[in-house]
Amino acid sequence: MNANTALRGRIALVTGATSGIGRAIAKNLAAQGANVVLHGRDQRRGEALAREIAAEGGDARFIAADLSDAESTLRLADEAGAVDILVNSAGLYEFAPTPVSDAASFDRQVAVNTRAPFLLVGALAPAMAARGQGVIVIVGSSAARMPAPIGAAYGASKAGAEVLTRYWATEFGPSGVRVNTVSPGPVHTEGTKAMLGEHTAMLDKTNARGRAGDPGEIADIVSFLVSDASAYVNGAVLFADGGELSALPS
Repeated sequence: MNANTALRGRIALVTGATSGIGRAIAKNLAAQGANVVLHGRDQRRGEALAREIAAEGGDARFIAADLSDAESTLRLADEAGAVDILVNSAGLYEFAPTPVSDAASFDRQVAVNTRAPFLLVGALAPAMAARGQGVIVIVGSSAARMPAPIGAAYGASKAGAEVLTRYWATEFGPSGVRVNTVSPGPVHTEGTKAMLGEHTAMLDKTNARGRAGDPGEIADIVSFLVSDASAYVNGAVLFADGGELSALPS
């Protein structure tokens, strides 16, 4: 672990922490001294990450929950307890044209990407407000503003989370709770590799940087948003896309 202890004494819940961007965020916050509550669906991977963070001098524990299920989501909030930082990083994407996306697929994506953050904020933000401080970050997606021929349900679910960000910033801001979204463009993760396979190189053709992002780069932005350095940032959607030019090329 590094010597940065800016978040020492703060408790952070990170959803979707066992892979990709969520994993990078969890490790980054732990490296800054936060006591991290890791969320995921895979008990084995979650406990392995908690051990890894502990071996590096950090403090973490794991809670398994299915965010597509409302009761399981609320149980996660209850078991996490009083948190100072909530990072909604878990995401579900099922990229398909609208005619072949059934109601169940639509409902799954909205449940994980929009409803789960809504339920977690509803359960955890009031205690933050009562203490007069807290930070909530949503990991959004450029799909909310960059239409493509596929993935309409995913884009809609992420756009919904962006709207909620502005509502929550207005609702809880006067009580000292800041709410912001970081909106990444394409990022190289296990998920994108599994989805695109040998075609992952196409991600590097979508922005002005000429490359897709790295999970650690998004984690650094989240670290800024939860830090005191961003004390005057509230209700913002921060685009982190390398200067996105278009949706995925055909």
